[in-house]
Amino acid sequence: MTAVAHTHRGDFTANPRVLVLAAMAALIGVASACVALILTKLISFFTNVFYFGRFTAGELSSPANNHLGIWALFIPVLGGLIIGLMARYGSEKIRGHGIPEALEAILIGRSRMEPKVAVLKPLSSAISIGAGGPFGAEGPIIMTGGAFGSLFGQAFHLSAPERKTLLVAGAAGGMAAIFAAPVASVLLAVELLLFEWKPRSFIPVATAAAVAGALRVPLMGPGPVFLTVPHAPLGLVALGGALAVGLVVGFASGLITRLVYVCEDLFEKLPIHWMWWPAIGGIVVGLGGLFYPHALGVGYDVIRDELNGRLVGLFVLGLLITKAVIWSASLGSGNSGGVLAPLLLMGGALGALVAPLLPSGDAGLWATLAMGAMMAGTMGAPFTAIAFMTEATHDINILPGLLIAAFAADAVTVLLMKRSILTEKIARRGTHVTREYSVNPLHLVRVSDVMEKDVPTVPASLPVDGLFERLADEDPVLARRQEWPVVDETDRLVGVVTRGDLVRAFERDDDNTTVGDIGSQRLIVTYEDELLDDATTKMIEHDIGRLPVVDRADPAKLVGLLGRAGVMAVWLYATREEQTRDSGWLSGGLKGLRSRVAMRLRRKSRGNGGDD
Repeated sequence: MTAVAHTHRGDFTANPRVLVLAAMAALIGVASACVALILTKLISFFTNVFYFGRFTAGELSSPANNHLGIWALFIPVLGGLIIGLMARYGSEKIRGHGIPEALEAILIGRSRMEPKVAVLKPLSSAISIGAGGPFGAEGPIIMTGGAFGSLFGQAFHLSAPERKTLLVAGAAGGMAAIFAAPVASVLLAVELLLFEWKPRSFIPVATAAAVAGALRVPLMGPGPVFLTVPHAPLGLVALGGALAVGLVVGFASGLITRLVYVCEDLFEKLPIHWMWWPAIGGIVVGLGGLFYPHALGVGYDVIRDELNGRLVGLFVLGLLITKAVIWSASLGSGNSGGVLAPLLLMGGALGALVAPLLPSGDAGLWATLAMGAMMAGTMGAPFTAIAFMTEATHDINILPGLLIAAFAADAVTVLLMKRSILTEKIARRGTHVTREYSVNPLHLVRVSDVMEKDVPTVPASLPVDGLFERLADEDPVLARRQEWPVVDETDRLVGVVTRGDLVRAFERDDDNTTVGDIGSQRLIVTYEDELLDDATTKMIEHDIGRLPVVDRADPAKLVGLLGRAGVMAVWLYATREEQTRDSGWLSGGLKGLRSRVAMRLRRKSRGNGGDD
């Protein structure tokens, strides 16, 4: 490989423009923190209005302490009716928990979001949660922060990937401010929203999250949001329990996801307009709230009680069932709210239920690990779950247990479910999402590895009729090709002629035309040491199927030809490489052992038959 080829390559493709995006993201982080504050105040305000008759906005409070009695049944219905009207006559994008809508904006909307979404989403979510909706604030703030980031990006001359970066920066900044968890917010962006692992995107996103996290302290108070008494370091037995919790929660994650979309399918079958669905879902929420009022609202107080081991027994079982049913029904009806807080509450309840069966019986410890596992399994974001629970509790000693529980749950859901609760919705709308990151094989292979060598050429002085005759006679060298490099009398590359060029020359019917006259002389070429990705980009940009490969030091010296077949061969090889298993140094011994065991079993079986 030449020194020239080395000079323009690096580990990353970032350039100084990332600093401009980081500066923009810092401003978005400020806006996201302010939006997070407004959202929490709105939730508090509507909770006080609906359940306590107070027109005040303070700290987030639980609807469970209301004294409305049977009349509390109708508040979620009223909230659902308002949400339905806002979605029908405002924007349908406010329905649901917000993350699928953010994904759609990124994947198919070129990261452009409407201004009204930035206003209607926090307002509708605050009304929904304030009216007892069993949701968290994280989904709305992700959607709202993302909308502000997108709108900010649309004000400037930016590309779609740059707008995506700012959209995700707003989403991460909002979550960092709500939960005092900037690291988890960045990981959420990487695992769910960015669809890439590049410094050009995660540096601005991290900037926004850091700024929003810092501003949370003066605006909303310091973290952690779920402060707990730190646990002692976990031993081997406890880590085994973490594995068991992760597996159990993984299956529970699949059931909860299934329940949500069963409810959605049931609402789809109703013979009425979807505007009325949230009100019907509100009936289910109201009924559940009569039996377990602690299942209503954001539930942060309940989560704290679970983490500190204050909730146990049959109450936790009833809370788990009620929360799962009313949350699934309300989310399936199209009500507005987030998924994270409900998942934490249900995961914590499940952990508290199985705590008596596990080492130490510490309900708070197993509730914490189950929360992380539920978040990892249901959202398909294990790294986010681990970082979030660590930042939310400041309990660093449980980190190994979180690692085991989160990835155990993730393994279960990955194997049992095609999609997560976040991607199933957009898949139902016709957009397939893949969440696996891998190195593009075209970034690893050089042109010289796949190019065709000893390429047949045609002289520039050859009459067009002469080339026609050779093709008509099915020349074994030339007839199977679609284009041919053209060289002069010293074998220097001067052009390329295609079958299309021949057809156009034939239509002109000029007997004196040579191949050199009709061929393209403004050549797009590639080099032996060029990455295949760069060469493929040239093909796509210029809409050509083949590139002459020339010597970098002597561009008129033809050394090969790169075609589509060479590019596809790389992808085919990469696909087969993933499916090919090589024999290991133990393979032969294990195969022989299996054969000997099988032979002895057959002999024993025949001997038993003889005794009979």
